[in-house]
Amino acid sequence: MRLGCGVFAASCVAIEVLGVAIFLRGFFPASVRSSSPTGHQAEPPAPEPLAGASSNWTKLPLPLFSKAVIVLIDALRDDFVFGSKGARYMPFTTYLMGKGPSHSFVAEAKPPTVTMPRIKALMTGSLPGFVDIIRNLNSPALQEDNVIRQAKAAGKRMIFYGDETWVKLFPKHFVEYDGTTSFFVSDYTEVDSNVTRHLEKVLKRGDWDMLILHYLGLDHIGHVSGPDSPLIGYKLREMDGILMKIYTALLTKEKETLSPSLLVLCGDHGMSETGSHGAASAEEVRTPLVLVSSAFERKPGDIRHPTQVQQTDLAATLAIGLGLPIPKDSIGSLLFPVVERRPMREQLRFLHLNGVQLSRLLQENVPAYEKDPGFEQFVMAERLHGNWVKLHLEEDHSGALLNLGTKVARQYLSALKTLSLALSMHVAQYDIYSMAVGTIIVLEALTLLLLSTPQVLHRRAELEVPLSPPMFSLLFYLMFLVLSAIHVVVCTSAESSCYFCSLPWLAAGGVMVLVSALLCVIASALARMVMDSTLLQKVWQSTTHPCSGWSEVGLLLLLGTVGHVLSLGASSFVEEEHQTWYFLVNTLCLALSQETCRSYFLGDNKELPHCFHTEPASVGAICMQQDHIACEAPKGGQADKGPCPSGARRGHVRWAVLAGPWLVLACCRLLRSLNHTGVQGAHRPDLGHWLTSASHKMELSCLAALSLLVIFMLAQRGCSLVSKVALALGLVGVFCYRVAIGNLLFPWQLTNRGISKGILEARFVYVFVLGILFTGTKDLLKSQVIVADFKVKTVALWELYSGLVLLAALLLRPHNLPVLAFSLLIQTIMTKFIWKPLRHDVAEITVMHYWFGQAFFYFQGNSNNIATIDISAGFVGLDTYMEIPATFLTVFGTYVGPVLWAGHLAHFLSAEASSYSDSAMSRACFCYALICSVPVATYIVLVTSLRYHLFIWSVFSPKLLYEGMHLLITAALCVLFTATSQTGHTRAWVKTGARNQ
Repeated sequence: MRLGCGVFAASCVAIEVLGVAIFLRGFFPASVRSSSPTGHQAEPPAPEPLAGASSNWTKLPLPLFSKAVIVLIDALRDDFVFGSKGARYMPFTTYLMGKGPSHSFVAEAKPPTVTMPRIKALMTGSLPGFVDIIRNLNSPALQEDNVIRQAKAAGKRMIFYGDETWVKLFPKHFVEYDGTTSFFVSDYTEVDSNVTRHLEKVLKRGDWDMLILHYLGLDHIGHVSGPDSPLIGYKLREMDGILMKIYTALLTKEKETLSPSLLVLCGDHGMSETGSHGAASAEEVRTPLVLVSSAFERKPGDIRHPTQVQQTDLAATLAIGLGLPIPKDSIGSLLFPVVERRPMREQLRFLHLNGVQLSRLLQENVPAYEKDPGFEQFVMAERLHGNWVKLHLEEDHSGALLNLGTKVARQYLSALKTLSLALSMHVAQYDIYSMAVGTIIVLEALTLLLLSTPQVLHRRAELEVPLSPPMFSLLFYLMFLVLSAIHVVVCTSAESSCYFCSLPWLAAGGVMVLVSALLCVIASALARMVMDSTLLQKVWQSTTHPCSGWSEVGLLLLLGTVGHVLSLGASSFVEEEHQTWYFLVNTLCLALSQETCRSYFLGDNKELPHCFHTEPASVGAICMQQDHIACEAPKGGQADKGPCPSGARRGHVRWAVLAGPWLVLACCRLLRSLNHTGVQGAHRPDLGHWLTSASHKMELSCLAALSLLVIFMLAQRGCSLVSKVALALGLVGVFCYRVAIGNLLFPWQLTNRGISKGILEARFVYVFVLGILFTGTKDLLKSQVIVADFKVKTVALWELYSGLVLLAALLLRPHNLPVLAFSLLIQTIMTKFIWKPLRHDVAEITVMHYWFGQAFFYFQGNSNNIATIDISAGFVGLDTYMEIPATFLTVFGTYVGPVLWAGHLAHFLSAEASSYSDSAMSRACFCYALICSVPVATYIVLVTSLRYHLFIWSVFSPKLLYEGMHLLITAALCVLFTATSQTGHTRAWVKTGARNQ
């Protein structure tokens, strides 16, 4: 079966996407779980240990608090409460922590530090996995045992106001609720006002036992303006007033009921220095946890400093305080200061219940649990506890009883800490079977691409793909039967859950058919290569031909790509991957500078990077050096071309060509100073921080206006008149939108007044974006029919590219507009002064576009850290949360660099169609698919071998998510390349048909 190399490459990438999806589902596993079924029927609590008699304490202790109010402030960093900002903007909370009846803690949140996994950790006491980052967009109902479920089973009435994630996680659990959209980040006033408006009437009522308030405004301010925004102070002062109102109301109720209540102030995660979250920096994982109750009265001079605990400890503490069973999957330990004022017997009872729950969880998840130090400590503490109970029942009031009780409590606390640590280390079990299936699919697709590379590099527009050779039919059926047998054996003997085994047999069978078919195609391709000696002879001739030596640029592109792939095995290189791309791009500029100098100063053609000669079979052959590429003959009627016509070697054009690589190098150096990223340099001040500070808003406005002007000048040159007008109006709308939301100022403004959400201005821009994209799409479809006017396709591709540029200008933050302007400028320089004069091969140009796309991904401030994702881009122009548009805009805003450089590649090859063969676009698609597939396939093998590495969750796992999304985007781009290349095939077919007639 013959397939175009572009179609073949797009198909392989689509298969890889399937493999990566299966691998991700197996790699990001479920946390440790209790084997007992989760239901409303609670198990009887463990009896109190006693040596030699039956205990009279077999039930759960009575609740310590009659009511509980949980105030969760999204993205509340610990220094917002315990630092200078807390002292300045939260005076009442500071007073409660310093002199009031409270206990303060610094609760450490484990990555991923996003809202939904953190809520699960707070209420279940377990550690959610990275797969919850995806589920965070659409939270399913929580199936694990949790405090909310236990409270409902105990008949407690719960009320909730705030982030609608709670309503999705706990459906039908609240007697009254009002959810607000958590993803509309440009709103930081109404989203909190909708919570507070219910507060006064609810506090006056007494028909509830638990009140949960989740405030989102602080998190939204961070996403839009960062942690140093003046709005942070106003929001903290607002939250302080709310806490004072709640505390006062609870004290009033306590006078009536004579029963203490509990007020909990906490954050789900922190906030990075850029205002985002999701990773594992200290600013993101350290959150305040303040427990306030009249039961915590302190004596004069009693100074309580915040101590560090785990965020998962809150679930066990709430359960004990409300008289509920501790959630079965909780790995947290009781916060002992909460119960230290209770009688000794109650203290030990609480600690014993927590120890029994943790030890049971350990037994169900660790085979050799008896040898665990925590379990041994718990057994010892339980034995001592029994001795203490025996003495207590004998009414021994000597000092020995008190000393023994203190010793038992210390032993319990040590055991709880060790058990919790052991369970957190054993946080998850990998689904090896699903990981293996996904890896095999990806490696098979990559192998097919590699085996097809020689044909593509020899300018073959179509590939011979042996999909159904008769001689391999038996192998196919044998492989399918073997895989089916393995599937049955694994799924029937697996002790833990397996995602691939949970699939319907039809779906699993389809995957096994795919794996078997790919294996047969690979075997057939290998056999064909061995039997077909013609291709091997061509490869040998191309490698031994004097013209086929590797150029310095080609060798650099090959070695640089391979070096980058190998660097992914080191955590430091993954954290600082931007440095790798900066180095490669800078080195490429130097190599191009050397090539231009040699081309323009070193005399005859023998020293040019490409050699030109005449053979009987062709007018001239242009020799390129990318992966053993042979010589390519120009089209008939074309004279031999050197790197540049002789006239262009004189005058200003000559010097412009020589200066091109150095101009690109200077632009890249300026962009590096705009956004410091990675781990080592993210905290250092950069130009972006200086521009976004409130005191430099006018400078930022001038720079943004200049950048938009440059963007228009560079983007409008290939557009039609209508698209030029639309582009100009759209860029004006971009500036007006940023002024409306308070990021920029008009020249006649001194300060922002009347800040809005900018909905109208953003939608004004969207109209022109859609108009330009529609015009480009219409012309592209037209070019598929009117093949005689090939320029229509080139104009259509540029208009599509310009529409994406306008959309990028709207989504990028104002200080990143120079990144977009420099991207267009570098593309213009490379096109006019490097790629056209030097006549690089399609493969080389494709790899260069890929390198620059990756570099610009980091130039805009991205990293392999979840926290650098700017989710505010997904809500530009939206007044309500819409999942599909928000996801698309967020992904596009994150991957602007790779997408725009890939779009420019498509336009460049179309515009230079006369200099390349008709299959240039398909070959570019193939090369782009190959260069994106190699890192993905290598990385999943690396993370599989490094799955027990110390930094697997903080470093390697986020990078794996980025690679998966990049591969999905690559698949979409390959489809675009393939659709675009069909024009060339159509034209070639028409010419062939005309000749035949």
